[in-house]
Amino acid sequence: MSTYTDRMFTEEELAEIRAQFYYVDEDYYGRKRLFFDNAGGSLRLKKAEEAFHRIDSMPDASEHSNSLALELAALEDRGRDDIKHVIFNAKSGTIYPTYTASQIAMEMVRVILENAKGTNVVTTMLEHPSVFDAARMYSEKHGMELRVAGVNKETGGVDAETILGLIDENTALLCCMAASNISGYIYETENICKKAREINPDIYIYIDAVQHAPHGSLDPEKWGADVTSFAPYKFFGVRGFGIAFLSDRVSAFAHHRLLGKAEDDWEIGSPATAQFAVITEIINYVADLGKKAFPEETDRRKLFEAGMQRIADHERGLLWMMLEGTGDVPGLRHIPGVIVQMDGKDLMTRDLILGVEFEHLTCQQAVAEYEKRGVITFERALTSMYSKRMVEAFDSKGMVRLSPLHVNTPAEIRQFLQITQELAAL
Repeated sequence: MSTYTDRMFTEEELAEIRAQFYYVDEDYYGRKRLFFDNAGGSLRLKKAEEAFHRIDSMPDASEHSNSLALELAALEDRGRDDIKHVIFNAKSGTIYPTYTASQIAMEMVRVILENAKGTNVVTTMLEHPSVFDAARMYSEKHGMELRVAGVNKETGGVDAETILGLIDENTALLCCMAASNISGYIYETENICKKAREINPDIYIYIDAVQHAPHGSLDPEKWGADVTSFAPYKFFGVRGFGIAFLSDRVSAFAHHRLLGKAEDDWEIGSPATAQFAVITEIINYVADLGKKAFPEETDRRKLFEAGMQRIADHERGLLWMMLEGTGDVPGLRHIPGVIVQMDGKDLMTRDLILGVEFEHLTCQQAVAEYEKRGVITFERALTSMYSKRMVEAFDSKGMVRLSPLHVNTPAEIRQFLQITQELAAL
C-alpha cells in the first residue's frame, strides 16, 4: 500500500472503536449509510452522550450546598482541569466556556480590538464567517485596515509567507485557523505565531481550532496564541458548548462578568455541568487509545497526545486510500469525471477532508445522488454564506465536501469509491 497506511488501526481495534459511537453503520431510522459529514458535526461518542443525559437530568444546582450539588461542582472542576491542562496543555491563562465557538470568535475579536493598539488586522481567505466577519466588522468600527491573505490553490491552504507578508509593527490582531474546514489543510500555526511576534511583539493572535481539534492536538502556549477555540460537537461531543483558551493578557481585558467574580473569570450564568462531563469522557476515550500504545504511561496529557496521534495516523491512511484507491478500485485522483480540488500532495499537511467536483453533476446534484446510495456528504456551494468566499478563492463552482472520521474502515472507503465511480458515469 503506502507508508501512510502503516500505522492504521487493526480490524480488531476498529471494531472496538466503532462500538463506542452512535450511528456508525446506520442512521436514526435504521437505514444503512456511510456518514462522511463529520466536519459538520462528528459522530457521537456513546459515553459522552450518556454522561450528558445522566447529569443534565439532575435538577441540582452546582453553585448550591446540598450533597448532589457538591458532586456536580466536582464534575465541573474536573472538566475545567481537563480542558485547560489536557486539551490545551496550558500552564497559565483562563478557560472561556460559552454556548458556541462562533460566539467566542465574535466576542474575542470585539474585546481584543477594543484594547489592542494598531492600525490593521490580518486574517485569511479561508476563515469561518464568525471569525472573518467579526474581523471585518470590528476593524471597520475602529478604523483599521483589514488585510486578507489569499490561498495557495495547489495545497488548499494559505502559505505562512503570505500571512506574514501582511503583518507589520502596526498589526493589532491576526486571525488564523489551525486547519481549513473546506480543504483540511493544516496551517503552520507555531511558525506563523513565532514569526508574527518577531515582526510585532505586541500582536494578538486568534487561532480557530474548531476543525482541527478532532484530528490533532492543540497547544496554544507552545504555539504562542492568545486565543484558541474549539467546539465539542465536532469532537465526538454534544452541541451547545464552545470553549476557548485565553492568555493571561487577554483574560485580563474588561469583559461581561458579574462584578463579584474574579477579573479573569469569563463564565457567565449557571455552569453547564453536563457539558463539562462530556469533555472528560472525550478525553478518557482519546487517552485510552494512547494507553493501548503506551501502557506504562500515566500522564493524562501525554496519553491524550498519543491517542490523537493514533487518530491522525489512521485518518491519513484513509485519506491516501480515498485519493489513490484500494487496489482493485481506483482512487478519486484516478476516476474519470472526478476532479479533486485543493489536492495538496503532502498528506502530512492535511486533515481528513476532501473537496471534489464532478464534470457532469453540480455539487448539489452529487450530494443528492450520494445520499440515494447511502453516503452522507455536504455541498460547499456558491449560494452559501458559509462557502462562497472560499469556493471562489479556488476558482470552483461548488464542490462536495467529504469528511470521514477515524472510525471508518478501508472496506468503507472501497465502497465509497465504487459509488463515486457510479456517479461519475451518470
